[in-house]
Amino acid sequence: MKRSRPLVVVLGLAVAGIVMLSWTQTWFTLRLDADAAVTPTVVADGAAAVPQFTALAIALLALFLAMTIAGRVVRVVLAGIEILLGLGIVVSGVSALSDPVSAARGAVGEVAGVSDLGAVRRIVTSVDVTAWPAVGIAGGVLAVLLGVVVLVVQRSWPGPSRKYAATPTATAPTSAPVQRDAIVDWDDLSAGLDPTDPADPVTVTEADPVPVTETDSLGTVGSDTRRTTDDAHDHEEHREHH
Repeated sequence: MKRSRPLVVVLGLAVAGIVMLSWTQTWFTLRLDADAAVTPTVVADGAAAVPQFTALAIALLALFLAMTIAGRVVRVVLAGIEILLGLGIVVSGVSALSDPVSAARGAVGEVAGVSDLGAVRRIVTSVDVTAWPAVGIAGGVLAVLLGVVVLVVQRSWPGPSRKYAATPTATAPTSAPVQRDAIVDWDDLSAGLDPTDPADPVTVTEADPVPVTETDSLGTVGSDTRRTTDDAHDHEEHREHH
């Protein structure tokens, strides 16, 4: 049942092709009164007898193509439309077949120069009917039956495939973290912010570098060494003074 969709679509395209082919062929050959018309015969094809066949056939073709990508609910709707189109083809074909003179009135009027249906009937002496009206009607019946089949088997058909996957929502670019130093802390203090507050949006990404000062050979800091030397000179001067 799952593989029935390609078969149904192919059959639907074939039905539409049959209806269109019937529309292009000769339906009636009408013999006219020699005294009332210039030509003795008039040939009426499907386009003249049932001009609506072309619209119905094109609609069937588009319907079956749409059915290949439709979902379950849409398939039911399309199947219903298909049944209506098939009925329209049958009614149109039967109506033309039941009254060929009325169906071919336009073709006869172009030759005889009359447009009134009564005048056309008086001019026409006989009508020959080909098999193509029956072919067109059969195409309409097949369209109706195929619509009923679609209503029955479409439940087992797989759903339409998603051609495009949903794209993830783009995330906003994050700002680069700011490294803390004495200047940043001072700016925060000036703005009334506490640089030690963890709620501060400025995050610490790296440890603050520890300033390295030069030491002398005794391991004392340079500034402390100078202070010690100055104190020694003051002590010696004090001893000399005493």
